[in-house]
Amino acid sequence: MESSTLYHAKQQFYLGAYKALADLPLPDAGSDDYVPILVYQARAHIALEDNDAISSLVPPDTENLALKAVTALARYVSASDADAALEELRDLCVEIEGEDVEATEREKGWVRVIAGTAFVRAGEIEEAMETLGAESSLQNLEVVAVLVQAYLSIHRPDLARKEFDRAKAWAEDEILLQLIEASIGLVTGKDSYADAQAFFTEQLGNPSLTSPHLLTSRGVTRLLRGDVIEARSDFEEAISQRGHEDAETLAATVVAAGLVPKRADVEEVWSRFASTYSQNPLVRDVRARSEQFDELAAKYTVPPLAIPASA
Repeated sequence: MESSTLYHAKQQFYLGAYKALADLPLPDAGSDDYVPILVYQARAHIALEDNDAISSLVPPDTENLALKAVTALARYVSASDADAALEELRDLCVEIEGEDVEATEREKGWVRVIAGTAFVRAGEIEEAMETLGAESSLQNLEVVAVLVQAYLSIHRPDLARKEFDRAKAWAEDEILLQLIEASIGLVTGKDSYADAQAFFTEQLGNPSLTSPHLLTSRGVTRLLRGDVIEARSDFEEAISQRGHEDAETLAATVVAAGLVPKRADVEEVWSRFASTYSQNPLVRDVRARSEQFDELAAKYTVPPLAIPASA
């Protein structure tokens, strides 16, 4: 049975309370909680785009495969050595399948989750699914969570739902299972997003939890339900809690700004977003559509203006 400290750290990570988790004092290196909390804390730093912190957190000579995986993920996300980082993650995935590997089942699961996360981000969806064991009997809820996100990223909520329903047969009704269901509901619009919004609102009511990520998630559900003013309020509060604008919340703010009749606001927010996060999927999509429009417009010849014949 895991300690209350580890349980709380997991909850913080699952619900996006990354700053609080990153600031959590690490237990003694000899403690059973040391590696698990270090894994979640390092992943929290990555989520905060603080990849430089990983080198000081994770011992450079570590032999722990999960810690090696999280270090490789940090290198991939920072784009300092992305291809080599992906190769290292592939090697680690092969290593955990060995009979004499020195890793617990929990650590093997983290390697799969971390590698799968990197593969999804790299657009290698099939490799991610193979790594995570799609439709297998592997009972690891964090693996299921990444699998669901992979399916949602390729617009297959039906397969995401199948993974979720399969997990319900063996997983306890814990917070991560509820979060997976809320993520699927956010994409499918089930019950007009009511269940997803209720989940995010309930978690935000926890006085011990501060999560800009949850605020942004609830703001998105409100936006989808047409509650634009309330959604913008959530986005503003999320930015205030973070102390800076981030890609996730700013992208949602761009969409919200486009739904109110103030064109100047839209252009200003979009310009800031596009220049700061030029590789964001939303920016790339809009840029591609703009280029496609220009190409099609260039092929279209405007016919001469008809002039009426003189009487």
